[in-house]
Amino acid sequence: MKHTLAVPTTFLVLASCLLMAQTGPTPASPLFSRADSLRGMLTPLRSCYDVRYYHLDVRVDPATESISGSNTVCFTVLAPMNLMQIDLFRNMEITGITLDGGAPLSYSREFDAVFVQMPEMLTPNTNREMTVFYSGKPIVAKAPPWEGGFTWKRDSAGNPWVVVTCQGTGASLWWPNKDHQSDKPDSMLISVTVPPGLEDVSNGRLRAVKKLGDGWTRFDWFVSSPMNNYSVTVNIGTYAHFGDTFVGADTVTLDYYVLPVNLEKARRHFQQVKPMMAAFEKYFGPYPFRRDGYKLIECPHTGMEHQSAVAYGNRYLGGYRGRASSEVGLKFDFIIVHESAHEWWGNSVTASDAADMWVHESFGAYAEALFVEDLYGRSESLRYINAKKENVANMQPILGVPNVNHPGSGDMYDKGQLILNTFRTVLDNDSLWFSLLKGIAETFRYKAIDGSDIVRYVNRMTGKEYTSFFEQYLRYPKPPRLELMVAKKGDSVSVRYRWKADVQNFQMPVRLSIAGRLPQLITPTTSWQTMRMAGVRPGDFGIAEDLYYIDLKVNWVYLDPALPDR
Repeated sequence: MKHTLAVPTTFLVLASCLLMAQTGPTPASPLFSRADSLRGMLTPLRSCYDVRYYHLDVRVDPATESISGSNTVCFTVLAPMNLMQIDLFRNMEITGITLDGGAPLSYSREFDAVFVQMPEMLTPNTNREMTVFYSGKPIVAKAPPWEGGFTWKRDSAGNPWVVVTCQGTGASLWWPNKDHQSDKPDSMLISVTVPPGLEDVSNGRLRAVKKLGDGWTRFDWFVSSPMNNYSVTVNIGTYAHFGDTFVGADTVTLDYYVLPVNLEKARRHFQQVKPMMAAFEKYFGPYPFRRDGYKLIECPHTGMEHQSAVAYGNRYLGGYRGRASSEVGLKFDFIIVHESAHEWWGNSVTASDAADMWVHESFGAYAEALFVEDLYGRSESLRYINAKKENVANMQPILGVPNVNHPGSGDMYDKGQLILNTFRTVLDNDSLWFSLLKGIAETFRYKAIDGSDIVRYVNRMTGKEYTSFFEQYLRYPKPPRLELMVAKKGDSVSVRYRWKADVQNFQMPVRLSIAGRLPQLITPTTSWQTMRMAGVRPGDFGIAEDLYYIDLKVNWVYLDPALPDR
């Protein structure tokens, strides 16, 4: 259905912003479309209001692979406005929109954006309520969780098994919302109605189960904490449930929903959750969503970090579906540990723009290494981290392009973990490092932030300037190269060294290892420096490569003692 409306001044401001978004992409970046800007930019039609609460009320029909229902958006007006943008994929039909329960509103649609005309100019600092009624067949996930959509499956007993994954693709593929990571509602009610014999498990706490007159059942789940929109989920099927508690700084309920055939296997396998919780609490602070609890829910794909309702599909194996880059990686379930780490990194501390998804994935990946360190020791953790080097492509930056829903390269996982390990070495103060990790998690709890907020926090808390470090590792595809030119002339050895980097005036300390001697700390810059020593051979030089992620180039040369010095 296409509705028309007059184009007000506010829309002209939007068009201007969208035009600016199309200019000047970085040389290595693809060109972006207007649809990308509508999805990724926080335009005046989005920044004019702040979402406080959603009530998503949907009916899911596995037989027709369709959904229908409504979403009520409770928002605070931040700037005078008579036009606002929400988002819903174009294949989903809108059957009506109302403001404060009044008469239907007019709207227009462009790509996956919906522009809603208000009946009057809305006043700042007022609270309003808009309800969008809709229905349709949401897109089917081709490769969940990597490509978003619904998964309509049947379990081994023949029962319907329905889940949704939408990170990156967009929560608006299945429900109307302000589909931008910068605006997390303070709380949310998720009401899901399913056919007889099935149940739904969603985020938060189960508030009510109501049998309806037609035999279908509605499950009401309430989320009491701020939540990013791609975390909102449904898990519909026939589940066996068991529970436990984790007692740390707080008491956290642990609830597990699995296929009945896997119940006993899950009871044994999920015992690793409590030591994982203890490790993450040690390094990042208490579990952020105690009020909403923690759930693992078996799913037909590999897994996803849905807040307080982590999707699990790793087949009860160690590593990633039974494989790992290192031996220690098989000692735990990768999906449980990595996806649960996102409760701190991604769900609590959220990147406000998809360009900064490294905040979610790099810290989430590094959490795996800290879990290994806590259970098996630092040396095993270093083996785990460094085994990931072979996975890094170094073809595109980790940092994406802002305002167009463009995350950086997949290197944000393994390379991100290596970068954080490198920064820990550069900092050379584990007490400070761990206080920084916990401080970031607690300072930005429940907030949507830019990656630069983390860099500024690190600089402030350390009293040093580390901006160039993060600029080099995040904005450019390749790590810095440490060039060593070692010359032996008689008994004397001279070492020339410098960084070759993309960031101007880049400098970073590094420990030079020399056979038979204590490591020597040097601080290379982008200019050549020289040091001299005696009693060593060129081949003795190196660095502790398990502590750094850099490109090391060493040139050795032997000089005739008769050759004049330059």
